[in-house]
This record gives sequence, structure tokens and C-alpha cells, in this order.
Amino acid sequence: MERTAEVLRNTKETEVSLSLNLEGGPITVETGIGFFDHMLTALSFYAGFGVQLMAKGDLNVDSHHTVEDVGIVYGQALRQALGDKEGIERFADAFVPMDEALCQTVLDLSGRAFLHYQASFPQEIIGEYDSCLTEEFMRAFATNGQCTLHMRALYGENAHHITEALFKSLGICLKNATRVTGEGVTSTKGEL
Repeated sequence: MERTAEVLRNTKETEVSLSLNLEGGPITVETGIGFFDHMLTALSFYAGFGVQLMAKGDLNVDSHHTVEDVGIVYGQALRQALGDKEGIERFADAFVPMDEALCQTVLDLSGRAFLHYQASFPQEIIGEYDSCLTEEFMRAFATNGQCTLHMRALYGENAHHITEALFKSLGICLKNATRVTGEGVTSTKGEL
């Protein structure tokens, strides 16, 4: 079973293309936002996904539209690549320390979109990236991936470290939750 997806999104604000392979492969990310590229690369690496992502957005305005639309496309691609979700583990959780910061992510590939996000950032800007945009990415990802996602930064003093721990912990959860470990769908209802 091939677990791949290709998603394109073109609006007046952004152009995003994503090729996703849940079984792995090379990772190329170009959004025009250096720190965001770093985070998406870490997310994809720890998930064990192959990703070819290109995004062009109205960065002359700010990074918001680009970050949100990448979240939309990444979520849509995940949902498409998972298909009927037969045999997947479904649930996963991960704690990730990053120096002084500690973050937790809990994921359910439930078919129900929900985000609980609890993180504050001591610094508002990381490079050219607004730290508040992490929540926008996660919300767009959870909504379009139709997953239940709980994330929290337990503590931390460096916005870079907090953000990186959040993205890495999501990657670890995705790796574990998307693993095919059985037969049928992991649900008493018989479908997700």
C-alpha cells in the first residue's frame, strides 16, 4: 500500500506544493522563512517522512499567511496519505527536552479536528519568524489533518528551544501514530 500524497494550494496570498511520503525519503523545504524551514525539516525528519515542500507567500506583508497555509497543506496531505487508516497505531505521545525547555505532544489520528495548545514564548521573534505563528501552524495542521492534538510547553526560557521541542515532539508522535502495527481500523466504531 502506497502512503503518499500530493497537495497544491494556490491563493492570492500563497502558492504551496507538498509531496508527502509516509514511508520516508528525502526532505526539501523552502518557504522563504529560514527558521520555519528548520522547524518543518525537523518535524519531517522525526516523523520519518519524505517531504518535498515549496511555498511562496506574501512575505512583504508578514509570515502569517505562509505559515498557516503550509499547515493547511501539510494536514491535508497527511489525511490523504493515511487513506482509510487501516492498521495504524493511531495514538502517540512524546516529551522532548531542548536544553532548558520541555514540551509535550499527545496525538490522536481520530478524524476529529481539535487543538489544545498551551505555550508561551519569552521572545516574540525568532529570526524572521513570529513565535505566535507556531500555534497558527498547529491549528491549521490539526484542522486539515482531522486529528486531535494536545501540545504544551511545560517550561522554557528560549523561544527557539520551545518551538523546536514542539515541532520535534509532533514529528515523533506522527512517526508512532502512523505506524502500521495491526489489521483493521483502531476504533470500536470500525472507522476513523
